[in-house]
Amino acid sequence: MSRTLGQEFAMGEFEGKTLQGKTAIVTGSSRGIGAEVAKLLAAEGAAVVVNYRQKAPRAEKVVAGIESAGGRAVAVGADLTTQEGVQSLVSAAMENFGSLDLLVLNASGGMEAGVEENYALKLNRDAQVNMLNSAVPLMPEGSRVIFVTSHQAHFIDTVPTMPEYEPVARSKRAGEDALRELVPNLSSLGISLVVVSGDMIEGTVTATLLDRANPGAIEARRSEAGKLYSVQEFAAEVAKMATAEVETGHTEYVGGADYLAAQ
Repeated sequence: MSRTLGQEFAMGEFEGKTLQGKTAIVTGSSRGIGAEVAKLLAAEGAAVVVNYRQKAPRAEKVVAGIESAGGRAVAVGADLTTQEGVQSLVSAAMENFGSLDLLVLNASGGMEAGVEENYALKLNRDAQVNMLNSAVPLMPEGSRVIFVTSHQAHFIDTVPTMPEYEPVARSKRAGEDALRELVPNLSSLGISLVVVSGDMIEGTVTATLLDRANPGAIEARRSEAGKLYSVQEFAAEVAKMATAEVETGHTEYVGGADYLAAQ
């Protein structure tokens, strides 16, 4: 019978740190939510592959912080829209730490200037599926995959979002749907998938770009929701899902009570 990381913890198989002896890949983790998740997982004993696309010094700073706190991490530059990039992350986990037990699919994009027309779908759907499929053969029974998304994307079919964000939101929803289609196969291997969906997060690149394209967007959403989570607060909720005792396919909602009420 397969057991998740959370069930192992509940059964007392770890002493002290909940992820001792485990290895995690966190995509898009040189800054923001991904960086904070990487730090939190490392604090629980996981060895972490910190992924960046272009900013090596930023990723190295995350690694240095983890190591100074007594953790283990390595920074790996990888463009997830390429097979070479995906493979380099998987290889780094095995070569540096000898295992791969947790995959946090945090990287996303599509609002950046100068990207190709279909970049959002290429990154937010195709790259997510490719990353998962490349990691799964190396993940043992009991491993977990966490997909990080937003309410604006998760609820896009029932709750309208800002026009500036809709193409990205639909690409992220397509990515979530594609990952969920893999749940039966993952279950047969004893691997669970958890989706973490959050309201607009203060201080993220996406929120900043949306506010730039639609001035006042952050303040308007804050007024509607009553509270917006900070990067650190949301990252803590994502990290909790590494060991949470939930069924595969579970969606963890963070903030945005009005979205939940509209379901």
